[in-house]
Amino acid sequence: MVLDDGDTCTCPQMISFSVCCKWFRWAVLPLAGTLEAEIYRDRDLKRCTVCGGVFIQKSNRAKYCPGCAAKVHRRQKTENERKRRSAVDS
Repeated sequence: MVLDDGDTCTCPQMISFSVCCKWFRWAVLPLAGTLEAEIYRDRDLKRCTVCGGVFIQKSNRAKYCPGCAAKVHRRQKTENERKRRSAVDS
């Protein structure tokens, strides 16, 4: 632990009576956006329609998590190109 230097000390969370300490709030939560949204509920969470995972939406039209979005976009683009090529007159 960062605070463990061998001396007996109390956790800052016990002194402040807070749900989470400042270090956790400023250092850990910004790196885990989903966890931050679950704790503070300041951002809306959505479920991915492909895998069902929870993600933070960047727009109101988001349907897929970032991992699935790339796969779905690639598949849709492939289907669109295949349809476009088949419609070309020879």
